[in-house]
Amino acid sequence: MPRRGLLFQGRVRWFFLGLFLLLLLLLFAFLLDCNAPADDSLVMPGLAGETYGKEHYQIMLQEQEERHLSRAASLKRQIAQLKQELQEMSEKLKLLEYRKELPGVQGLSQNNDQEPGDLLDFLHSQIEKAEVHTGAHLPNEYALVPFESFTSSKIYQLEMGLTRHPEVKPARKDRKDELAEVIEAALDLINNPDEEDGVEDDIPMQKQTYKESDFKEGIHRTERDKGSLYELFFSKVESSTFRHVTLFRPFGPLMKVRSTSVETSGMMINIILPLAGRMKTFSQFLLNFRKVCIQQDRQVHLTVVYFGQTDLKEVKLSLETLSSEDGFHKYTLIPVNEEFSRGRGLDIGAHAWDKGEVLMFFCDVDVQFTLDFLNMCRLHTAPNKKVFYPVVFSLYNPAIVHGNLELAPPIEQQMVHKKDYGFWRDFGFGMMCHYRSDFLNIGGFDLEVKGWGGEDVHLYRKYLRSDLIVIRTPVSGLFHLWHEKNCADELTPEQYRMCIQSKAMNEASHSHMGMLVFREEIEAHLRKQAFKSQNKAQV
Repeated sequence: MPRRGLLFQGRVRWFFLGLFLLLLLLLFAFLLDCNAPADDSLVMPGLAGETYGKEHYQIMLQEQEERHLSRAASLKRQIAQLKQELQEMSEKLKLLEYRKELPGVQGLSQNNDQEPGDLLDFLHSQIEKAEVHTGAHLPNEYALVPFESFTSSKIYQLEMGLTRHPEVKPARKDRKDELAEVIEAALDLINNPDEEDGVEDDIPMQKQTYKESDFKEGIHRTERDKGSLYELFFSKVESSTFRHVTLFRPFGPLMKVRSTSVETSGMMINIILPLAGRMKTFSQFLLNFRKVCIQQDRQVHLTVVYFGQTDLKEVKLSLETLSSEDGFHKYTLIPVNEEFSRGRGLDIGAHAWDKGEVLMFFCDVDVQFTLDFLNMCRLHTAPNKKVFYPVVFSLYNPAIVHGNLELAPPIEQQMVHKKDYGFWRDFGFGMMCHYRSDFLNIGGFDLEVKGWGGEDVHLYRKYLRSDLIVIRTPVSGLFHLWHEKNCADELTPEQYRMCIQSKAMNEASHSHMGMLVFREEIEAHLRKQAFKSQNKAQV
């Protein structure tokens, strides 16, 4: 590369020298024309002593002057063209130097016809606007553009309406090609790293070849005035090391932002669970916790903040049983003799941790999660940089979904991403992963909020108005189990409205709710059809 650069610079110098000599030649020709002797045709042959009139010589002089002016105009045009060519060549040289000096962000596809300078400046400014390096200050919870998550075969999308599904295969060709291109580009970056890849990491970049089957999950979002941002994660089987690739498409070719290695084996998660009563649901929660956290992940601490005295002994006994049967001792039970407040419970749990920095997952007792979710919790957070607000898939009333009021199917059979089974709870902000230092620095919860709801929205807005990046995306491994909801009369009007909204959304899908609303009409129709069929059979 250095020798090619020197050869190119030498050719450019000879090109400029040739242009300069050509300019001197044209200028010399112009001066010769200006000083040329009078045309021989001015001295006309004829008799000795024969002379011409004054008008004849004036005409001849005027013609000569017109020829000089025409020649001068032609030379001026040529000089202007040469100046323009010199300026264009100079701009191209500046562009080449600019490309060589670009730090970090490079185009994945090289286009020799690309016009840059201001174009490249614009594309890099798009990256800065897209919350790649730092968060944007947003006015409220509706201003954030959420991500969609995807695997190599499925997309988990938020905006369903009445026709789209929460989990889909990329059926449209443009969507298939888009995701295939992104995964292919990410694999190319991992398998053919640049010298600067991983320089900022403390973990050495090990040379391994990754395949499409190593792709675990990705998230992406498109902002109409900026472009599409992609975050992809790759990992080998039974490995705790993930390769993280960030790509950005500023309404043009993909641009590499970074390619790093993320080691998750030492990332402890403190799951903080506020609780009051609900022993049956808590036992269900512990079954899932044993399967995922103790038997599979083994890097989790459980903090239970229990309000009141009712069932406190049962909760303590359940945790002791977990310890004796599974050898799990990384738990903390904090009894609080107060009226239940979710925000207060989470705040107590966060402050009770005395072992330094830790990643926290604020959870509810009616939530089920998988091992993949715990890894996404680790990968989408970073202290003083990113917080993770997963969108949980909320399951409908199983009695309505499965048509059996007596016996609901096992929870594993209910945890399916189908439109009639549940919905993405995009109006809920209670589930979140963040580092303890970020929670404390942001000021924590508004502890004046009592009862149901509201405190999580206040915290979410605090993060939105900070410099932290907020990752908001549906997550395939996080489910909210249906339970009967009661809206107390003591709630404020705003809390009561939110509670009723959540209760209505929680019960059943649009089609199932329609079947319930029009049940009498449907039954009357069925009776009529049965009566007609009976009459026809008798005839």
